[in-house]
Amino acid sequence: MSKGQQKLQVIPLGGLGEIGKNMTVIRVDDEILLIDAGLMFPEDDMLGIDLVIPDITYLIENREKVKAIVLTHGHEDHIGALPYVLQQIDVPVYGTRLTLGILSGRLKEHSVSCEKLRPVAAGDVINIGCFSVGFIRVNHSIPDAVGLSIRTPVGMIVHTGDYKLDYTPIDGEMTDFRRFSDLGNRGVLLMLADSTNAEREGHTPSERTVGAAFDKAFHNAKQRIIVATFSSNVHRIQQVIDTAVRYKRKVAVLGRSMVNVVTISLEMGYITAPEGTIIDIDEINFYSANQVVIITTGSQGEPMSALTRMAVGEHRKVTIVPGDTIIISATPIPGNEKLVSKTIDHLLKLGANVVYGRSEGIHVSGHASQEEIKLMHNLVRPKFFIPVHGEYRHLIKHAKLARDLGMPKENIFIGENGQIFEFTRDTGTVAGKVTAGRVLVDGLGVGDVGNIVLRDRRQLSQDGILIIVLTMNKETGEVVSGPDIVSRGFVYVRESEELMDEARERVEQALDRCRDERVLEWGSIKSNIRDALGRYLFDKTRRRPMILPIIMEI
Repeated sequence: MSKGQQKLQVIPLGGLGEIGKNMTVIRVDDEILLIDAGLMFPEDDMLGIDLVIPDITYLIENREKVKAIVLTHGHEDHIGALPYVLQQIDVPVYGTRLTLGILSGRLKEHSVSCEKLRPVAAGDVINIGCFSVGFIRVNHSIPDAVGLSIRTPVGMIVHTGDYKLDYTPIDGEMTDFRRFSDLGNRGVLLMLADSTNAEREGHTPSERTVGAAFDKAFHNAKQRIIVATFSSNVHRIQQVIDTAVRYKRKVAVLGRSMVNVVTISLEMGYITAPEGTIIDIDEINFYSANQVVIITTGSQGEPMSALTRMAVGEHRKVTIVPGDTIIISATPIPGNEKLVSKTIDHLLKLGANVVYGRSEGIHVSGHASQEEIKLMHNLVRPKFFIPVHGEYRHLIKHAKLARDLGMPKENIFIGENGQIFEFTRDTGTVAGKVTAGRVLVDGLGVGDVGNIVLRDRRQLSQDGILIIVLTMNKETGEVVSGPDIVSRGFVYVRESEELMDEARERVEQALDRCRDERVLEWGSIKSNIRDALGRYLFDKTRRRPMILPIIMEI
């Protein structure tokens, strides 16, 4: 196929219409490049589910065509699915040093080989099949974040990754405006850009502004200080350490993910601290309360996180006492507001002083707001544009911003996961759909819990279960013993004896009908019991418990 006829396909497998599980396929002919492989955390109705990852059926079906995976940064919503993906697809993975450092820890936990990890740095350009991939430094809430320039036989793609434009970054490494501008001057066919903060007006404040808020909070704190933040927010952790040093406090780190990230960041030089500043959590009792800072996980009120366990008095090593200052340096992710509020309430009841909320200035976003988004568009000036990384309202708002800047409506593509966006040098269309969706991870099971199992879990959580146990003679259909009814999560049997007695009668009536009609097949008998008992219980209680008949035969 000549270059003039070649088509570029962009297929998001995650990250459109949702926050998380970012994953995008770039395909030209028989060569595929994969950008990111993230996870998302379960929604409230996903009972018992640990993680949600993208459906990679398309990648498995085209396994031989996948040349490599390139990563924009080390957040879970961009790398968290890799332990599962790399068990299915054995390809090189390119990322910056910190990104691969965090990823290697995740892979080792899942006994997945780290041999194919390939470190790159901002400014590098590498060739992968027909693609030439450049890594462009951007600011985000984790160091070593990059955007991507991907030169294809059809044209240039720019993928911003997650970014903000911080003019005073903690590490002094600013977003590479010149590189984005140079690409724009040479001509960009397509841009995919972060939409997370597309609804937020103005500019996102610099990470450095949080330092002043920390200084104020530390100055006011008379006793122990506990700071909860995202474990991946390395710059935030550095600012806590710097402030602790100024106030002559020791720093202890708590929470598995926090300990892992801080250890990796110290080893790689992304976090620095004077010798003796960081102490083991077991050593905090050797110092007076006004000499200690604890950095911990739990800023989102996660039930098993360190801060939440402290708040309910269940942490083995740290007990909250009156006078402690708790700084929650994060804003709740949508859906986590109740969990965070509950944690704050528990801490306040224990007599702690809790510093939280945007007005306190102890958190800033890692994503570009509207004015920064406009600047990125003006620097890159793409011919076509796909807003990514956001819920549907964010994508719509981002598309409107692009139209306000003069981009033709027909050149902007708002889509769903699995849609095939197809481009030539001159045209862009939606050219079909591939399999995409959610794969639920529950313990060691990947994909073995689906909608039917979740429906059963919801029913069990809402209305409970009734188990009907009886023994029957297989030849005659006579009931030898039972029926006995066991209730769990439906009603308290001792206080509902009349209901249970009536329920037992309904089961016996259903069995009599089966015998009269010569229905001796176990499946049919169970179905009749479920129908008869289900109708009766709904009439009496307006509840629909799961009904599980168990028939033993002699």
